Amino acid sequence: MSSHGNDPRQPSAAKPYVAPVIAPQDLPIDYAGFIAVIFGVAGVMFRYKLSSWLALIFCAQSIANMRNVENDLKQVMMAMMFSLMGLITNYFGPPRPGGKQS
Repeated sequence: MSSHGNDPRQPSAAKPYVAPVIAPQDLPIDYAGFIAVIFGVAGVMFRYKLSSWLALIFCAQSIANMRNVENDLKQVMMAMMFSLMGLITNYFGPPRPGGKQS
């Protein structure tokens, strides 16, 4: 296809890429984990089903993008517990006051 004689690249000078080492405190903030905690708390306190489901989805996203296992796992587990607590109280708990009566 192309002439190898005119190729300016030098295969002997190529080096493999090595990712720079980043300290755990310098990693970017896990926004998905933070949003999961907020939605989880709102789901438990205000008994919003949608908020609890969104917290569960953001927990899954945070787990998928986890960089620092020790720090991020604590936050994700807390958000997961809040979202599960919200779902359990919304679906199996007593009805909300002022709701529909049948």
